[in-house]
Amino acid sequence: MSHILLNYIHWNLNPAILPDLLPVRWYGLLFMLGFVFGYYIIQGMYQREGKDLTALDNLSLYVGLGTILGARLGHCLFYEPEYYLSHPLQILYIWQGGLASHGAVIGILLSTFLYGKKYPQTDFWFVTDRLVVVIALAGSLIRLGNLANSEIYGLPTTVPWAFVFERLGDGVPRHPTQLYESTYYLICFIVLYHIYRKTAKAQQKGFLLGLFMVMIFGFRFAIEFLKENQVAMEAEFAFNLGQMLSIPVVVSGLFLMFRRPPGVKS
Repeated sequence: MSHILLNYIHWNLNPAILPDLLPVRWYGLLFMLGFVFGYYIIQGMYQREGKDLTALDNLSLYVGLGTILGARLGHCLFYEPEYYLSHPLQILYIWQGGLASHGAVIGILLSTFLYGKKYPQTDFWFVTDRLVVVIALAGSLIRLGNLANSEIYGLPTTVPWAFVFERLGDGVPRHPTQLYESTYYLICFIVLYHIYRKTAKAQQKGFLLGLFMVMIFGFRFAIEFLKENQVAMEAEFAFNLGQMLSIPVVVSGLFLMFRRPPGVKS
């Protein structure tokens, strides 16, 4: 068995970038790079469409808070509600891990709704249809951060590109689902950005948001079949929590894509 394991990729990256100098982790760096790259891409969109750049910094603040609060509350309330409702102060301990993408979506949508109320020249649909383009890129970077942490890994497999996550200590080759997701989300970013720049569909309110929801969470539903459950109770369900939460997101996305645009008669 040992000589067979040598053919796999043995992964044992230290989550800290400079463990003896600074407490900076790869996950945190990649998370922040998602915001930085996203800021400059959105800035280009605002300039291209003649929007007021003075409101852009506030958009970053709204979205940043919405992402972190939504992702944290989503994990606590979707995946471990009994524990966190019994230990509410633990919800604040974000540095201990535990963020959920479904909660992040809810937080971002709520924060952009509030942002649109304050800056009506960039309403909810304008913001979200552009924001989802860069969120796909951020998602790709965040999954690389998960890989650096050796978390959200896949089921055991014998495929040649399997990873042995040394930090788990079990020596089992597994699907590197973090890389699968990171690569797919990068493709989603390219597709969404192309549609935004080159097609008239980008002007249909809610279309890019809907396409994002279908592409990202449709894949999320599928990839969960290759991933280990995040909490023990998921073993009791036909679909895990990630899949069950993805279904209404995909359905909502299809509605946004194929609904009749406002003002268009049948």
